[in-house]
Parts: sequence; C-alpha cells; structure tokens
Amino acid sequence: MSELKLDSQQKKDAIEKIKRYFLHNLDQDIGQFDAEFLLDFFSSEIGSFFYNKGLQDAGVLVSEKLEDLQHALYEVEKPVSF
Repeated sequence: MSELKLDSQQKKDAIEKIKRYFLHNLDQDIGQFDAEFLLDFFSSEIGSFFYNKGLQDAGVLVSEKLEDLQHALYEVEKPVSF
C-alpha cells in the first residue's frame, strides 16, 4: 500500500482543525509546526486504521448495491415456457 497523503488544502484544513481543537478543548495555543507534526504522526501511525475502515465500509456498500442490482435483474427476467 502506498503512503497515505493529503493534498495541500486538506492538510491545511486538518492542521487548522488540530490547532482549533487544542485551543478550545485543551486551552493550549499550539503553532503551525506542532500541529503539522501531530498530523504527520497520526497519519503515519493510525491513518491506516481509518483507511482500512473506509475500505470495509465501502465494501459493505458495494455488496448491498450489487445485491439490489441482482434483485433488479431478476425482476426483468422474461418467463420461459416449455
């Protein structure tokens, strides 16, 4: 699996969320560098858990949609008589 990467806007938004969380919930004003360091740490150490969960959820959704499609195909079958 390749390394999980955010695009520049996603990374900027995530860093701002981290800074806001620390300020509002922990009453700590952390800087850009510290927030980016935390984001990189969490991405590399636990990002795969969230990625894998997303894949599992997507797999369940695809399975459900395929089942719906299979039912729809049965509904349009033509009767066969001998």
